[in-house]
Amino acid sequence: MSAARKALHRSMVTSLFRYERIKTTKAKALAIRRTAEKMITRAKVDSVHNRRIVSGRLYDENMVNKLFVDIAPRMKERNGGYTRVLKLGERYGDAAMMVILELVDYKLDVEGKDKKAKKKEEKSKEKKSKKEKTEKE
Repeated sequence: MSAARKALHRSMVTSLFRYERIKTTKAKALAIRRTAEKMITRAKVDSVHNRRIVSGRLYDENMVNKLFVDIAPRMKERNGGYTRVLKLGERYGDAAMMVILELVDYKLDVEGKDKKAKKKEEKSKEKKSKKEKTEKE
């Protein structure tokens, strides 16, 4: 049904702007890519008219604001090609081609993972020291 297809399309474009990187099938990614690039081009000029057009196509007003305030200014110098499609291979269940659709200036947060690992180590050390203290008493 067309209503379900449109709803899926809107939610995936919203997710792309929220996370700046999504994993999906190749066919969906290519359809979403067209819409996302048109929205980013619109968002480069921050006017009431452009905000209303984009907000009519996105679910979340916070994502509209993020698009106009955060994403579009980063793409100001680009004339197009705001998204990238990275092929992952075929899905196990139905052999559908899977891809990652991401914004071109997306930075993978490797440092954040290192910080999380350090915090876990510190917490485990604290727990061990507390256990040792209780055992001594």
